[in-house]
Amino acid sequence: MENKKENKVYDVITIGAGPAGMTAAIYASRAEMKVLMLEKGAPGGQMVNTYEIENYTGYTKIGGPELSMKMFEHTQALGAEYAYGDVTGIEDQGDIKIVKTATGEFKAHAVIVATGTVNRKLGVKGEEELAGRGISWCAICDGAFYKGKEVAVIGGGNSAVEEALYLAGLASKVTIIHRRDEFRADKVASERAKNNEKIEILWDHVIDSFNQTDGKLSSLTVKNVKTDELSDVECAGTFIYVGQDPVTEMVKDLGITDERGYIEVNHNMETKVKGIYGAGDNTEKELRQVITATNDGAIAAQTAIKYIERLEKQSE
Repeated sequence: MENKKENKVYDVITIGAGPAGMTAAIYASRAEMKVLMLEKGAPGGQMVNTYEIENYTGYTKIGGPELSMKMFEHTQALGAEYAYGDVTGIEDQGDIKIVKTATGEFKAHAVIVATGTVNRKLGVKGEEELAGRGISWCAICDGAFYKGKEVAVIGGGNSAVEEALYLAGLASKVTIIHRRDEFRADKVASERAKNNEKIEILWDHVIDSFNQTDGKLSSLTVKNVKTDELSDVECAGTFIYVGQDPVTEMVKDLGITDERGYIEVNHNMETKVKGIYGAGDNTEKELRQVITATNDGAIAAQTAIKYIERLEKQSE
């Protein structure tokens, strides 16, 4: 059966439906643009996997899944189309961009790449084998499996500390393992973790290996970075939060990324290719938060709108 969406030429396609992609869709839709959001997962991006968000303006505290759904409902109320799409590449044909997916192609005058990031792996012994068998990158997804059990959290940023606090409400004990001697998380979250009686903190330690019993995680071998001393930490589950890597493989042939894979944009979210924009955590910038992603999405959409208006004038 013919896919009508594939033959339609959209004004704007957003690749990704996280806070950047959805905000871009909202702004473009309000300008009466024909908008398609392509997403290979659930709307919300990293927000979906975040238990609580406490630094998004207007909400003292809101669940990540709830905020994701509010944003998605907003896009739908304005008429933005939504479709599954695992994007494999973008072909620049001047005024028309071809967005290629594993199941078909879509056309648009402008494309906003808002694919976000994926959680980084440690690359140590046992990690690959035990992924999903005691090792997770999402506390809200898998935390309930470890109710009343001992777990570990690896990392020292906001994600690690906030998810450790969430897990402390489920597990009997949470051990935070951090390679530095202080957290990178904000002071409010850091102090809560330090003062939580269920949380123990191992400063100056890294993971040497993940150990298993009967095919499931049973303990971690950790190394003191100052003394090189090895020791074991018993735990039924481990949650890894050591940073993210950009999801930009689909645009590598366009020459718009830096050496780390982040999309290079100017203050208008423009890349080196006219009509293609970056927005959100996959762009080269200092602060990656929900609120900065929405900011990027709004700017990218506004810039794309002006670009499309110029194209329309040129064609008259």
